[in-house]
Amino acid sequence: MALRLKTALRRLGWLEKTFLALLALAVAARFAMPGGGAELLLAFLAFVAGVAVAIRWAAIGVKKLIWRLRYRLIVAYLFIAVVPITLMAILVWIGAGMFTGQIAAYLVTTELEKRSNTLFEPAIGLAWTPPAQRYERARWFAPYFRERFPGFELLIQDGREWRYPENAAIQAPPAQWDTARGLVLRDGALYVWVHAVHENVKVTVLVPVTQESLTALVPGIGQVAVRDFEANRILVPPDLNAVPPPVSAFDFEVSHMVPIAVSIWDEPGRTQNVALRVLTRYSAVLRTIFGERGEWRKGFTAASASGWLFSFFAVLFLVVELISVIIGIRLTRSITSAVHGLYEGTQRVREGDFSHRIEVRGNDQLAELGDSFNRMTENLERLVEVAKEKERLQSEIEIAREVQNQLFPKCTPESQSIRITAACNPARLVSGDYYDYLNLGNRQIALAIGDVAGKGISAALLMATVQSTMRTQLRAGREMAAVAGNGGPAAPLSTAALVSRLNQQLFTYTPPEKFATFYFALYDDETGWLRYTNAGHIPPILVHNGVAQRLEVTGTVVGAFSFSEYGESAVRLEPGDLLVCFTDGITEPENEFGEMYGEDRLTDLIIKNASRDPGEIVCAIMDSVREWTGSPELQDDMTLLLARRI
Repeated sequence: MALRLKTALRRLGWLEKTFLALLALAVAARFAMPGGGAELLLAFLAFVAGVAVAIRWAAIGVKKLIWRLRYRLIVAYLFIAVVPITLMAILVWIGAGMFTGQIAAYLVTTELEKRSNTLFEPAIGLAWTPPAQRYERARWFAPYFRERFPGFELLIQDGREWRYPENAAIQAPPAQWDTARGLVLRDGALYVWVHAVHENVKVTVLVPVTQESLTALVPGIGQVAVRDFEANRILVPPDLNAVPPPVSAFDFEVSHMVPIAVSIWDEPGRTQNVALRVLTRYSAVLRTIFGERGEWRKGFTAASASGWLFSFFAVLFLVVELISVIIGIRLTRSITSAVHGLYEGTQRVREGDFSHRIEVRGNDQLAELGDSFNRMTENLERLVEVAKEKERLQSEIEIAREVQNQLFPKCTPESQSIRITAACNPARLVSGDYYDYLNLGNRQIALAIGDVAGKGISAALLMATVQSTMRTQLRAGREMAAVAGNGGPAAPLSTAALVSRLNQQLFTYTPPEKFATFYFALYDDETGWLRYTNAGHIPPILVHNGVAQRLEVTGTVVGAFSFSEYGESAVRLEPGDLLVCFTDGITEPENEFGEMYGEDRLTDLIIKNASRDPGEIVCAIMDSVREWTGSPELQDDMTLLLARRI
């Protein structure tokens, strides 16, 4: 894991490393110095570096994307057709959302203002009413406002204090307050209030702003909440179930926030802004008029902020649209000019003019295509000649393959005690492996298998030489044995002598680097004895009573050294014994992990299938090796020779 991380870091450029370092420092500052200037500075720098990294990766991604002609066309059409429509749709969506949110906020703030205006006139009237009639009038209209505004409380101060209702907890505001109305923040709670002052008479009205009262300001408008960002607290929580259901799939939720000014109860004359947030839907604010009250700062209202934001996005989208058109036109022209040049070039080549060259510009796929076309016209005549030569060689190789197939024995020798099966699968069209068997008379059968160094035609030619030399030496050996018998029974052939003569013949008439492993055996059909000479070949496997043993090697390869000497060994085959001879194309193929098939795996497979027919055993071995490599192409020639004593 650590090694992969180091490798990934090495691949990063200086910009990515800078971004990661700034991000780590910003995270550390978040925990070490929360809310400090260092944290804000590092966060800003990390954001700028992140934007730069994103732009860089986007540029790399776009460059890779438009390298292929197909993707270049798609990008061109996107910039020309899809991007403008998308931008216009986004612009309309943003504008509709902003307009809808402002209307919803305007409706709510207007209703709040109406509440304070409704209460202001009666309060002023009470302050100006003569003392003899003041309390009687208050008792007359107070129940009405109590019913209309839940939580309504009234306090009259004119030398004494009179409250409605009698158990009301309303207290007198600080004496410095003059006539005021609107919203007031007292003890962390929000109220609609009116404070009327006339001479020595003070009338104070408080109505708590609650979740129910906010929701009821504009029925069906949605969620309404008030938050004090300075104190980081929610003054009036939203009603989570107040958002009306959508009337269609496009009736999305719209959220908007506006500042509203509230007075501070304990600090006469001081006001602060709190945020009023409205969560509504398009359908909830139909048939309304745009308007908004409240200022974030002097001369800069939320409505003007939204207007500036809308204008900014409109200009930005216009610039993007112009750039998209320019990019689309340039991409289209580059594509059409390159395709036109290729069209003219193909017309000239079709007429036989191979000297024509097209103009190549840039370093993208179109330029690569033009350069490839020019190289094609330069090499076309030579490739035609090469193709003809290759066709002639292929035809000759096919002939060589047919000739080689004729060299392998066509039928097994007749025998009462042994059954022989062989197969050769070449890695190429022709093989360097060799197997042979023939009946020598006198109830003797010759078996041979070999592996010529190398592959292809040269190995196949040496294989043919080995076969012809072996048969020639075998014929000569039989004649010499017959002469040595002096009219009596022929003297037994010597496998060691025959292999020695084969070695001398190959050493004399073949290049020094050409040699072969060779296994030669003579089987006596009457006695069951198998005499053999193994000249550097892989030891065959003999399965007797379910136990496998390897036959020994009695000499080195043939054709490499003139002084090589060879021994002879013998083994008796009992009924049911199975002799398996094979080349290294069976045991040395590797799988995808570089592991060879191996002689142990082959031995286990032979023991497992020893009771089956020899032909089935051959198929099982070939299929097992192919499955091991996992490739349809052979890594080496695969040759098997099986002999079963019956």
